[in-house]
Parts: sequence; structure tokens; C-alpha cells
Amino acid sequence: MTSFTPLSALAGGLLIGTAAILLLWLNGRIAGVTGMITGLLVKPSGTQIWRLLFLAGLVLGTVLYAAWGQATPLRHGFPVPLLIVAGLLTGYGTAQANGCTSGHGVCGLARLSVRSLVATGTFLGVAIVTTFVVRHLVGLAT
Repeated sequence: MTSFTPLSALAGGLLIGTAAILLLWLNGRIAGVTGMITGLLVKPSGTQIWRLLFLAGLVLGTVLYAAWGQATPLRHGFPVPLLIVAGLLTGYGTAQANGCTSGHGVCGLARLSVRSLVATGTFLGVAIVTTFVVRHLVGLAT
């Protein structure tokens, strides 16, 4: 393992959890990024501003962290078309599961949802198999 950073991972997890709790307490909404993007772009509903602000905060936080010089270096060795296909497949999969890792993994598990437990287990299982195939069978980014 080349990038084991437990303190920054702990800090990131605490920030994600705090953001999810605040969104639920202050707005009564579940912090699922897929649902927010769908609510903005695919099926616009009445209230858009909270979705836009939450997503802007995610992007702005990333930009500020990178400007602070703490950004994780980009991965090398992955063809860009493959990354685009992977991103589209991830979006399709989260749409089929009615949520993503943030919605199911953070908020759903915290609410003891069985559906979120199954979805999160599926996400992790597919990620492990995909990583094995890409690294060890296909030979990318070894």
C-alpha cells in the first residue's frame, strides 16, 4: 500500500459525517450526491439552491485543499477514455441503486437501512473485483 494516510482519512470522514448531519438537521435532507445531481440536472424539483450550494461546497473544498498543497497526486497509467467509461458506469450503477456511497454508505448505514447495507456491500465488492481485474489481469497502473 503506497498511500496509507489514516489521519487525513479520519479527518475526511469526520467532515463528511458532519456535513451529512448538518444537512439532515438543518434542511431535513439526506446527503446523497447522486440524488443531488439528479435533482439538479435530470429531474429538477422545487428546491434547487440547497443542492447547488452543497455540491459547490464539495468542489470548493477540493479546490481549497489542492491550493493548500495537500491534494493527492493524480493517478497515472489509466487511459482517459477508460476513466470516462468508468465514471459513466459508476453513475449508472448508483442510479440503479437509488443512491451512491455517500447516500447509502454514510447516511443509510447510520439510519440502519438494510437496503443501504446491501447497496454498500455491493459497491465495495464490485470495487474490489474491478481493482483486481484492472491491476492484475489487464495490467493497468501496476
